[in-house]
Amino acid sequence: LELFGNSVEIIQDVGVAGIHRALAARDRIEACSVAIIVAGMDGALPSVMAGLVSTPVIAVPTSVGYGASFGGVAALLCMLNSCASGVTVVNIDNGFGAAYAASLITRTIGVSIGNKLSADPNASNRKPVIEE
Repeated sequence: LELFGNSVEIIQDVGVAGIHRALAARDRIEACSVAIIVAGMDGALPSVMAGLVSTPVIAVPTSVGYGASFGGVAALLCMLNSCASGVTVVNIDNGFGAAYAASLITRTIGVSIGNKLSADPNASNRKPVIEE
């Protein structure tokens, strides 16, 4: 994302197994233009976070998992079946694709805001977030 000219905030070790960590990160994620959520142990995290924030969520399943992860297919299917709105899913281990999609979203936000005043005074200062 930084290569595309975006500022990045990384929030690590947020998972649904300890939901208090996800809730603690909520305000930081809400302050961002887009959230890239990487999950391999369970694909539920993007759905949970998308239900908690109004920020667009890009879900990245990873090939690392436990139990019957099937090389990331279990997390991918979970993310594809998300009932939360605003979730975009990229392929297994496709962090670059997620970053590119996030960059397109932030660029579109920047174009729509332009040099005019926004209803949200912090809108132009919002940045993508990567959550692991």
